[in-house]
This record gives sequence, C-alpha cells and structure tokens, in this order.
Amino acid sequence: MTTIVTTEPFTTALDEAKSLVYGNRNKDYGHPAEDMKRTAQMWSAVLGTEVSALQVALCMACVKISREMNAHKQDNLVDLAGYAEVASRIMRYEQGIEPN
Repeated sequence: MTTIVTTEPFTTALDEAKSLVYGNRNKDYGHPAEDMKRTAQMWSAVLGTEVSALQVALCMACVKISREMNAHKQDNLVDLAGYAEVASRIMRYEQGIEPN
C-alpha cells in the first residue's frame, strides 16, 4: 500500500482535476469534446479504424492507470480523474446538454 505524505495544504485529486479540466486547458485547447475529436481523427488515420472522442478519453485514462500501476505519482491520479470528467463532458456535449 502506498502512503501519501504531504506538508502542503490538502487538495484532492478531484479538486485539482476540476481546476484543470475547466480552467487553463479548456481555454488553451477548447472544449474537451473538440480537442479529443481532433486526437481521434489522428488516431483513426494511424490505426486504420474509426476512433471516437470518447474512446480517446477512455484510452488516456487507461494510460494513467498503467502508469500508476508501475509507480505512484499523484499526477496520474489527478489526470485519471480529469479524463473521467472529460469523458463525461464529451457525452454531455454530444447530447447537446453542454455548450462550447
């Protein structure tokens, strides 16, 4: 079991992920659905099969899980939470529930 020791003020992975998903990354790259759609188009070309924006977010979450299984790093958990929220935002966006 990994023990997390910190002397800094307590911030959860969820809090940090939320600030990233709705903060600068959203401003820098646009809505996650559009960002992941661009990535999906590139992956589709490389893989020779259709890849969706949602699949990109889920695969990126898998990358973070794989890295965390190798060695704990708080960034892995923050990004894992972030990709879960990105997946949720993609679904809401595609259903017309969440605007740009």
